[in-house]
Amino acid sequence: MPHTPQFLRMALLPLLLALPTLCLQDSRPGVSADYEKALAWLKEGRPAEALPLLEAARERQPSDPDVLYNLAGCYFALNRSQDGARIAEELARQNSRDPAVLLSSQLKEIYIDTELDIVDTTQWYPKVMRRDYTIGAVPMETGVDDPDQMFAENFTCEAARNYTGFCNAEFDRLVNAQSAESDPQKRKEIVWQLERILAGAAIRPVLFYPAGASCQRPYVKGLTIMVNSIYNGWRMEDVWLDR
Repeated sequence: MPHTPQFLRMALLPLLLALPTLCLQDSRPGVSADYEKALAWLKEGRPAEALPLLEAARERQPSDPDVLYNLAGCYFALNRSQDGARIAEELARQNSRDPAVLLSSQLKEIYIDTELDIVDTTQWYPKVMRRDYTIGAVPMETGVDDPDQMFAENFTCEAARNYTGFCNAEFDRLVNAQSAESDPQKRKEIVWQLERILAGAAIRPVLFYPAGASCQRPYVKGLTIMVNSIYNGWRMEDVWLDR
């Protein structure tokens, strides 16, 4: 694991300190008293005391995403960025596996047996470009929650991330039409036409839509949260800690 650059670690630290406990419920069924104590210590800014309890919780529940999330945040709070990055990577792999498991279970409902092959990201995209798979589950992220970017980036004939090779001249025409339409209702109607074309062609059917959230401790100041994106709120030049 490469070392996290100092400037990146300092930029991420305010948000990592903000995230571990405030995004979670204070208590969950089946959570041990020690884990609850660790969460309380994290809230009080005592990560060194919380760390042994979080590591013990991971031993008991190695795949629990809440445990992994809090443990990664605790490592970063203690300036152990390599350990934090390792846990964050483990959590990312788990998050990538879950939709594939979901797809596999759905296929079994219609009597199609599958063999799940978890592939590292560095190997997966070359496999996609070679069409070296039978069915592939892949995330579709857009920097902005807007049809312009979603359609133009993933589904038009010349799109860089059009992994399936889907190409439909009428679809491309409608993409340009909705982009130029100033009336929101008329634009929405065109977008629904585009959605129906994709659904009818069975091109990259959507398994589920994830929900994202942002939260921060009261002493994190100057952070602007985007209203139409979960990816574009990382400008840290104005962020400071009031403590």
